[in-house]
Amino acid sequence: MLDKLQECVGIGEDLGADFVEARYDNLTLRALRRINDIWQDIEVKSRMGFAITSYVDGVTGFSYTASTEMKDIRSAVEKSYKMAKASSRAAKLKLPFERKSAVKSKNSDTPSVKIHPRDKELDYKIDLVNRSIESAREHGENIRRVAGLWGELYGPKMLANSDGSIIDWEFLVSDLRVSVTSKTDAGAMVIGGKGQGGTVGLEEYEKEEFTPEKMGEIAGSNAKGQLQAKACPAGKFRALVEEDLVGVLAHESFGHLSEADFVVTGASPLAEKMGTTLGTEHATIIDSGIPDITKYGGLWLPYDDQGIAGNQTTILDKGVLQHYLHNRGTANKLQQEPTGNARAVNFVFPPIPRMTNTYFLPGNLTEEEAIEQLGTGVYAIQTLGGQVQGDGSFVFKAVRGYWIENGEIQYPIREVALSGNILDLLSRVEGGTKDLKLKAGYFGGCGKGDQHPLPTGFGGPKLIINEVTFGGEA
Repeated sequence: MLDKLQECVGIGEDLGADFVEARYDNLTLRALRRINDIWQDIEVKSRMGFAITSYVDGVTGFSYTASTEMKDIRSAVEKSYKMAKASSRAAKLKLPFERKSAVKSKNSDTPSVKIHPRDKELDYKIDLVNRSIESAREHGENIRRVAGLWGELYGPKMLANSDGSIIDWEFLVSDLRVSVTSKTDAGAMVIGGKGQGGTVGLEEYEKEEFTPEKMGEIAGSNAKGQLQAKACPAGKFRALVEEDLVGVLAHESFGHLSEADFVVTGASPLAEKMGTTLGTEHATIIDSGIPDITKYGGLWLPYDDQGIAGNQTTILDKGVLQHYLHNRGTANKLQQEPTGNARAVNFVFPPIPRMTNTYFLPGNLTEEEAIEQLGTGVYAIQTLGGQVQGDGSFVFKAVRGYWIENGEIQYPIREVALSGNILDLLSRVEGGTKDLKLKAGYFGGCGKGDQHPLPTGFGGPKLIINEVTFGGEA
């Protein structure tokens, strides 16, 4: 396939394109969903095809084909060039860029796992889900619904471009999740959940803390613990925010604002704020396609879909805005280096600026020290998602939490809804714990420009934040 990709580049350049990117994906997708005793879905799909992006005078044209026949691939190249040529005459925003040194992939770019999902049959994965559900039932109480999910996405990604780059590596994400919904005596529904995913092999689910039995136990026990929980009080309180929710804040409320296509069009409140202090010294936000996944978890992305090597980008450094997340054109426009953030959900879409693993850097506190420093307030744990606006305003709901008084846990709370604006919240970060945890998976994923779901990673430490607005029962 690499020969065909190189041929595509030559065809596009012969037509008159300034630059050509030719991509090939051959991804296998599998998803299993069981709710209570019923299997809702067992899905297997293939995402295989060629994607061509041609650049003319700083304007792109894009086309794709699922065919492997060279005549169809050639037609896709011609279409992409014609689209770029025609659009270049009327485009108001042009993003030309300079060529770079050729990039050649290495065998080590593909992560090595002991048990690859392709090496195990469907029955093995069904058993993982079944075991997690049975364990959740054993440890839960007043259960109304229990759900188990398995997801995997893997396969080769190849690219050739006008730099002379030749890239060939294999993407991988695995994901096992279990959730329990229980009903209180008053009729309220409470939730407990646990999941583990990222660029991992099936050996991950043999580790003591991530066996289906252990994850089911945690999900069931957490839901059971919420049955006697009190509703979170409404008002402004000091908060200790757990790693999952910290990661969502980093991704949803700040990461999207730093994506440079929003910046160059003026749609982001971070436009023209480079070098501005936006947060405290305890607020450092990173985006990295190449984290230490064996130590922290997350998603492995050694290259983006423009052939730029993945790297670590410090977006916010001790509260100061340092960098945006770029494709090649936006980087040139804003006079920064490309960051390896041009991504497409599959071959049907062109690459656009997207996050990889976005997270807050850790601090120097233990969890016990963080709770003591919190004093009195809310300990918010995990996330059920929420809503985010383009100006950084957000409303998120935590799965559960605890009310803290005088540095000690008093009782569990539920309906923990928090709101605010990320640019305001960053100015009130007072510290973080030592541990960094990243989370990624098959389910959920990031949505942008009709490209959904794109696997991403997020996380951080536990953060202490002053004056967080909690909305009480949501």
